[in-house]
Amino acid sequence: MKAIEGDLTIENKKVALVAARFNSFVVEHLISGAKEALLKSGTKEADIEIFYVPGAFEIPLALKKVADTGKFDGIIALGAVIRGGTPHFEYVAGECVKGISQIALDSDIPIAFGVLTVDTVEQAIERSGGSENKGAEAAESTIRMISLIEKL
Repeated sequence: MKAIEGDLTIENKKVALVAARFNSFVVEHLISGAKEALLKSGTKEADIEIFYVPGAFEIPLALKKVADTGKFDGIIALGAVIRGGTPHFEYVAGECVKGISQIALDSDIPIAFGVLTVDTVEQAIERSGGSENKGAEAAESTIRMISLIEKL
């Protein structure tokens, strides 16, 4: 059996980050993790662009517009939706996930899901720094997918 998978190194590839400003105390750590993983992979800083949106709900439209430019080999969606005392969490998180998923299927480039959907601020902090960084994991997923698509 022959197995084909993406590597954790890419060269001369442009990657966009689409990041929510809401809950920036968490999202900025996700951005740092993603950027660090990209640079470690061989991506040049000049080949990384970041696009800020107000919140997670706005991420899908920005992803679509960024993907439609044709300038990028991969896109990483970053944000944090933290549950509160109202159903607002379900609406925002659900529509964000649905939108990102749709854009990922409709575009011809890898789009990674780096949006935290958590119950507490503590969970958000844990997943954006400390022992794990979901921004770095999303970047690694994008790197592997860019590499895999190139092999295909």
